Amino acid sequence: MSVTVIRNAAWIVAWDKAAEAHRYVQDGDVAFDGDRIVHVGGRYEGPAATEIDGRDRLVSPGLVNIHSHPSSEAMNKGFLDELGSPRLGMSSLYEFMPLFGPDDEGRQACAEVTYSELLLSGVTTLVDLSPAWDGWLDTFAASGLRGIAAPMYRSARWFTDNGHEVKYEWDEAAGRAAMDAALDLVDRAGKHPSGRLSGMVSPSQIDTCTPELIRDSFAAAQDRGVPFQIHAAQSVVEFTEITRRHGMTPLEWLDSLGVLRPGAIIGHAIFLNDYGHVFWPEANDFKLLQDSGAAVAHCPTVFQRRGITMNTVGRYIRGGIPVGLGTDTYPHNMLEEMRNALYLSRVVSRNPYDLRTHDIFDAATTGGAAILGRDDIGRLEVGAKADLFLADITAPAMMPLRDPLRSLIYVAAERAVRDVFVDGRHAVVAGKVQAFDLEASLERLQQAQRRAEKAFQGLDYANRQHDEASPMVYPFA
Repeated sequence: MSVTVIRNAAWIVAWDKAAEAHRYVQDGDVAFDGDRIVHVGGRYEGPAATEIDGRDRLVSPGLVNIHSHPSSEAMNKGFLDELGSPRLGMSSLYEFMPLFGPDDEGRQACAEVTYSELLLSGVTTLVDLSPAWDGWLDTFAASGLRGIAAPMYRSARWFTDNGHEVKYEWDEAAGRAAMDAALDLVDRAGKHPSGRLSGMVSPSQIDTCTPELIRDSFAAAQDRGVPFQIHAAQSVVEFTEITRRHGMTPLEWLDSLGVLRPGAIIGHAIFLNDYGHVFWPEANDFKLLQDSGAAVAHCPTVFQRRGITMNTVGRYIRGGIPVGLGTDTYPHNMLEEMRNALYLSRVVSRNPYDLRTHDIFDAATTGGAAILGRDDIGRLEVGAKADLFLADITAPAMMPLRDPLRSLIYVAAERAVRDVFVDGRHAVVAGKVQAFDLEASLERLQQAQRRAEKAFQGLDYANRQHDEASPMVYPFA
C-alpha cells in the first residue's frame, strides 16, 4: 500500500474535465498512489499508508516552467539588477552577461540553488535551457523535479568591443558538433533511470545560428517527438540584426525557414514589428504568430528590469497564441513571475481586465503542459501525475483569506508553500528542499561569485572592474 491522502483540504484547485478548466473544491481529499492521482474532492474511503492534515492547506497542481537557465542566472543576483547597455537597447545580453559567469564548481552550486528555489515556489516541471555540463542530468534528476533538459548550442558567439556594436564570431563546424552532442544528451535524458527526465532541442538564439542549423534542429526535434525552443524577438539588437541580414523580421525569418509552426516554442517573442521600440510597419508578426501554431515562453521579470515588457500578455492569450510561463532569471520564483505578468500587462494596456489571474495560472499549469505535449501534468484529476504543492492558508501573508490563489499570487508567493510532491515523491517537506543542502549550495555559489568578480576585468573590452560596470547602491565610506 503506497497511497497518500491529503485529508480535508480546505481548498483544492481541481480539474473539471467537462469544463476543461480548473475549479475550486472545498473541504475534500486528494489521494495519490505512487506517481498517479487516484482521488480529488469529496471523501477518500480507501486504505492509505500516509495521511496529511489538509485543514489549513490549499492543494494546487504543480507549476510548469517552460523557460529557465539554472546553470548561470542565480549568480547574477546583485550584479544585473539595474544594469543595461544604453547603446544596445538597454539589454544586458551583449556587453555584460558574457563577462560574468560561474566556473565549473560554481555552475553545480548555481543549478542546486535554482532547482531548490523553483521547488520552493511550487514548480514541479522545469525546462532547463543550459549549455551542456558534466553531471547535469544526474543533478537534475537528484533535484526531484520533472525535468526537460534543453542543451543550448549555436554557430557563433556575440560580443562587443566598443559598447555600441554587437559582433558575431562564427564557427559553423563547432556549432554542428555542439548540436550533435546536444542531441546525444537529449536522447540520454529520455532514457535516464529516474524516469522523470526528457529532452528538448534548443539552438540558442536566431542571430547566433545558421539557417541550416535551425532547420536541422527543428527536424531533429520532430523526428524525436520532442519540443523545439529558440530565443527570438528578444531584443532591439536582434530585431535590427535579422532585418539587416534578411530583410525580414525575426518571426518572418523563422517562418521562411519552416520552423514557425506547431512544436516550436519561441523564447520571449516580445519584439514584434508593431512593438514600440522597433519600426517595420509592413509586417504583421502578431497575425503570423497567431496563424502559426507556435507557442511563446513568457518571462516578464528579466525584461522588466530593463524597462521592457510584452505588448501585452493578455493580447497574446486572447489572440489564441499558446503562452507558457518561465523564470528566465533570478529570483527563480514562479509565483512572483505570475504576479509580474499580471501587473505589467495591466500597466501596458492601462486596463485591469487585460489579463486575469486565471489566465496566468492556466499559462503556468495546463498551458505550459500543453506546450510540452502533455495532458497529465499541471492539473489535479484522477489519472494525472502526482505533481502538486500545498500552501498554508494561515500564513500571515495569506490572511485574511477570501480567494486563496489571489492571496498566494499577489501577496504570499513562496512564503506560504510548505510541501511539494513530484511523481508522488515528497520533494519539499515543511518548507525544506530534500535533495540539496541549500545553505551549503548558497555558500559555494557566493564563493563562485567572488571568483567571477576577480575575473571580470580581464574579460571586459573597457577594462572595467566589476564594481565600475555595476556600482554598489551606495559607495563605501
